[in-house]
Amino acid sequence: MSRPPLPPFTRETAAQKARMAEDAWNSRDPERVAGAYTEDSRWRNRSEVFEGRAAIVAFLARKWAKEFDYRLVKDLWAFDGNRIAVRFQYEWHDASGQWHRSYGNEQWEFDEHGLMRRREASINDIAIGEKDRRFHWPVPGPRPQDVPGLGANPF
Repeated sequence: MSRPPLPPFTRETAAQKARMAEDAWNSRDPERVAGAYTEDSRWRNRSEVFEGRAAIVAFLARKWAKEFDYRLVKDLWAFDGNRIAVRFQYEWHDASGQWHRSYGNEQWEFDEHGLMRRREASINDIAIGEKDRRFHWPVPGPRPQDVPGLGANPF
């Protein structure tokens, strides 16, 4: 199976890969997201470390069972060969209605078929008021084209 764009990445194809990942995660469909990873993909997400698509699906199902109205923006940070680094923010609320903004960065490594074989994510959460939310498009679904990325002043 091939998942273009393929490495080595250019600025354009690395940005395309980041946007494709953002759109998949905003679908909140664990199977769709997991399809972008190798069968034996290795992940570090915060303090969790696991391997394989089945583990990815299980992780995402747990995540989205407690992070309601999830909306994500990813921006390309750097790229080289078969590696991409992104920064991201997402907003969500918990079962009590408390909104959060999660800030982070990820390092990705791809195989020759364009599937991600390694993902390392560092993430911090900040409680925010509903009035402080930045992301308001309908969920689930991709960020509309007229909604900007994180830009020069993401904070």
